Amino acid sequence: MQAVQSGVRSLSLLMDINWDRFIMPAAIIGGLVAGAELGGILLNLAH
Repeated sequence: MQAVQSGVRSLSLLMDINWDRFIMPAAIIGGLVAGAELGGILLNLAH
């Protein structure tokens, strides 16, 4: 049980330190998807 608690604590610390490494790629991918959707909508309006 103590090993599980230690593992959870270390995983929590790892997430606290490296949270930006997960958020930045998600923000980049979200921006690309939003841009593609907006581009598709604008292309459909132009036709």
